[in-house]
Amino acid sequence: MPISDSMRRLETKWKSNRGWPKRIEWLEISGLRGWTGQPIRLDFPLVAISGENGAGKSTILQAIAAIYRTQEETTRNLYATQFFPDSPWDKIKDALIKYQIREGDGARTGTLRKRVDRWRELPPRRERHVLYLDLKRIQALTSRPGYRRIAKAPNTEVRRQKMPEEIVNRLSTICGRTYDGAALALSNVDDDRWVPVASFRGLEYSGFHHGAGELALMEVLNRPMPKHCMVLIDEFETSLHPRAQRRFLREMAELCRRAELQIILTTHSPYVLDELPPEGRMYVMNQGNTKTIVTGVSPSFALTQMDDEPHPELDIYVEDVAAKILLEEVIVAAKRDLVRRCVIVPFGAANVGYALGQMVHEGRFPRPTLVYLDADQASGNGCSLLPGDDAPERVVFNGLRVLRWDGVAARISRAPGETIDTLDCAMTKADHHDWVVDAADRLVVGREELWRALCSVWVTRCAERNDLELVTQLIEDRIEHRSGATYPSMSIVAGLATESEPSEALKTECQVATPPGGSITQQDDTNDVAPSTKRHKNLFGEYDE
Repeated sequence: MPISDSMRRLETKWKSNRGWPKRIEWLEISGLRGWTGQPIRLDFPLVAISGENGAGKSTILQAIAAIYRTQEETTRNLYATQFFPDSPWDKIKDALIKYQIREGDGARTGTLRKRVDRWRELPPRRERHVLYLDLKRIQALTSRPGYRRIAKAPNTEVRRQKMPEEIVNRLSTICGRTYDGAALALSNVDDDRWVPVASFRGLEYSGFHHGAGELALMEVLNRPMPKHCMVLIDEFETSLHPRAQRRFLREMAELCRRAELQIILTTHSPYVLDELPPEGRMYVMNQGNTKTIVTGVSPSFALTQMDDEPHPELDIYVEDVAAKILLEEVIVAAKRDLVRRCVIVPFGAANVGYALGQMVHEGRFPRPTLVYLDADQASGNGCSLLPGDDAPERVVFNGLRVLRWDGVAARISRAPGETIDTLDCAMTKADHHDWVVDAADRLVVGREELWRALCSVWVTRCAERNDLELVTQLIEDRIEHRSGATYPSMSIVAGLATESEPSEALKTECQVATPPGGSITQQDDTNDVAPSTKRHKNLFGEYDE
């Protein structure tokens, strides 16, 4: 979805290179919870770190919290020993936190190191206000030590401290309800434990009756965040519904911009990631015993990594399954990781592609979308062409024939001589759609199996590397919305493309019936058929009626 105004203003100020005189630029963690010195760059003042449970997200926040010290009376110092203690089961040794901080125009590097017995800092830690909040550990008031006795009916309120109107307004915006006011109150039986109290539509209720999300928000918003403060929030989305998560992050972006805060948070929520620009999204991947930091991930990529079900980030429409297989092999050869980030859907006749391309051009899809036509078609609004200068079969067959089909026989486990003769013979047929059908039947291999083998060899032996990179660059640009197109939210656009096949609404929009998801359709070149009514032939050599 389009970036919010709050995030856009923050991004604009950050890119102006004015402000944020205090910030951490990078850190490396070694010897702690599986970290082995991977560089962690913080290239935006508001960063969300995502990843599976146990990936090491909280370790990053805790290491950052230990880098600074504070002498302010309202904030207690945080130490590495609090976050990384020795225990009967754990002995921390040879641990290192290396970092670089920016102060004004100068950069300073430093370390926190524990070889055996104690943590040592070199040079001494710099001063900065640090606010560390672990929202998943915020308990209901009745579960906190000393609070249960406060809730007993005979007790009374003896003191009240009103929350500033600005905080009440933020709370109202995030929760989507207008609060009359909010305060912190003390009872006659305990002068240390404050109880939050809120008023809504003339009714007042205390934190003993707040929901978990409401209580967490009041805890966060009421904390002092002075200028240039470091704010660290673990499990940012805890107990908040998606709309509240988005609003909470937008409010934090506004605070970040105004007070030049550096905010780093952890999350499992795609809604939180979706609010941030690419440089503010980070994913921690566990690959065996190695951790990898990926910056700029999309929400769908993160969700796919954390789920057993795929969540593609980009819909790509192509004419037929032959084009789908060719495009898959192009992506695999140039940037394999992009395959999991896309779903490729055949649409049928070229005129369907032009209709889809027009919808892309007008920004009418609910999420990033590309339309590819075969290279023998004319380009159109919102459409791109596959590599080559002709129909995919002609491009691949002609290119490999020059090489005498070198590499194909090994891919399909057939004798080289038989493979060469069969493919040469297939090309004598007038209709190029019959070439794969004829060759596969003679070689006794699956038609899609043969076509994929041909495409794979062509991509690695014949295609220009620059052409392959142009395809993957376009895909990456569209995933990150760098094409300039905007996409309406899913709540506005309903009934369009699904992840398996175009929806009925999309079919109606195109005025052409889309073939079933499992069929392979190819356009017939018969010249006496109008482009909008051409019949289609699949890889089985049969026309779809």
